[in-house]
Amino acid sequence: MRVVDQQAGSYAEFEAFVAGAAGRLLHVALLLTGEPESARRLLAGALARTYANWRRLRGDDPYDFTRQELCTAFARTGWRHHGGAGVLARLSPPERLVLVLRLYEGVAEEVAAAQLGMPVERVRVLCNRAVAALRGRGAA
Repeated sequence: MRVVDQQAGSYAEFEAFVAGAAGRLLHVALLLTGEPESARRLLAGALARTYANWRRLRGDDPYDFTRQELCTAFARTGWRHHGGAGVLARLSPPERLVLVLRLYEGVAEEVAAAQLGMPVERVRVLCNRAVAALRGRGAA
């Protein structure tokens, strides 16, 4: 009986997390993909992986874990989302990923580099290039 109670409690905690974080995570996914349906699929996969690891996440931030899962999935499939709609559509998938992490999510360069498995300098270059491209669009 105790195992069932623990599973129900875990599910309730996960459900509360999703209720509080899904909106912002969906916005992150939408910024990355530029397509609502792709964003929903990307988020659903990240949330499924978060739920599968929910017990292991005790004491860790589930939002950070889910965002990292979301970004990892996008990095693997970014070529599918080249283009799309929205203001970030003209950016390459790596530029979009770095820009969203750094500017929208406020992730430090070093943390973004570690999460994406790239050198800090590469993150800096991608972010600067993305910002320059967006500024160029606004001036045109």
